[in-house]
Amino acid sequence: MALDLPLLQKTLRELDLDGWLLCDFHGQNPTALEALGLVGRLLTRRFCYLVPAVGEPALLVHRIELASFPKEVPGRRASYSSAASFESAMKSLLAPLARRRLAMEYFPLGAIPYLSRVDGGFLEFVRSLGVEVFSSAELVQRFLCRWSPHQLASHVRALRAIDSAKDAAFEQIGVALRRGLEVTEVAIQKFLLDAFANARLECEHAPIVAVNAHAADPHYETNLAEPTPIRRGDLVLIDLWAREKGPRDVYADITWVGYCGEEVPARAVQIFKVASEARDLGYAALRTAHGEGRTLEGWQVDRRVRDHIGSQGFGERFVHRTGHSLGTHVHGDGANLDDFETHDTRQLVEGLAFSIEPGIYLPEEGLGVRTEIDVVMTPQGPQVFSKIQPEIVRIRC
Repeated sequence: MALDLPLLQKTLRELDLDGWLLCDFHGQNPTALEALGLVGRLLTRRFCYLVPAVGEPALLVHRIELASFPKEVPGRRASYSSAASFESAMKSLLAPLARRRLAMEYFPLGAIPYLSRVDGGFLEFVRSLGVEVFSSAELVQRFLCRWSPHQLASHVRALRAIDSAKDAAFEQIGVALRRGLEVTEVAIQKFLLDAFANARLECEHAPIVAVNAHAADPHYETNLAEPTPIRRGDLVLIDLWAREKGPRDVYADITWVGYCGEEVPARAVQIFKVASEARDLGYAALRTAHGEGRTLEGWQVDRRVRDHIGSQGFGERFVHRTGHSLGTHVHGDGANLDDFETHDTRQLVEGLAFSIEPGIYLPEEGLGVRTEIDVVMTPQGPQVFSKIQPEIVRIRC
């Protein structure tokens, strides 16, 4: 299990909660699976696991999965079979609680989707049993999103590997162009995937290699059927993410921009300068707050970054949040840097990691840039363990 039960129960009492009710059906709530160490297990029926603020945890599972449910999950166990027996068993599960103030994977109005994983119908059922439901956001952040020293080390290793792969990819483009050979987005994407394989890394989705107007699409997908050539005078954006293959290893995720030639167009220089200044202001805000003993919330960093881009006249061209949480998935469940897609009020506490990745997208000009770093909130303050791109890379061709 990922949960430290004594510390969790202490935290529940501090938050004035009577317990955390972790429920899942067919993987709808990956938070519950991760918390209980059940990822990849064969579970075909709904289960509920109650961690009370005081006392022994309790599991409710279907009778046919009672014997096979992992023994590593501690606590007393009960089973159900029919719909009627499930309702009766749930009442018994909750009976020892005095007030029934429970955390679940829910967020008011679904405002933060990463935390809204229990379906509305089941919430109605739980509330019908006299439960007052609160968001588990703070518990998820404290107990499932903070990195261990092992995870930090895995991040640094992955970061070094993808940083090296990115440099090699830019060099590969230059070599091909100098030799008069065809080079395409698809070819460079494969080059990066081969580099990941050689470094024993894995990724949830292939990296983005985007030329010119394609770089103005933040989630552009390389077209395998019609490979886009990379030529002299092209802007090339590479966004790549990967992790080592251990079950608790975490992601590294960076984005760099290069230009095939010596003289980068003034417009590209202009918007990259604005984006990189905004990136650096976001990082500086975190470092300043740490030095002053303050803890920022996710939305505050987004606002600092976004306001700078807006002040330079590109506010409407920055069309996504500033950054996302990093974990065993490239988009983790911790605080995001977001005052745009959501209003993320979660604190950026020690142990969390997230990207800072402002972008400016001008599709009508066939141009887009994004610059991305990963920040880890260490005991010594926010730290970046990679190079930080100061200007557009000039690809010698």
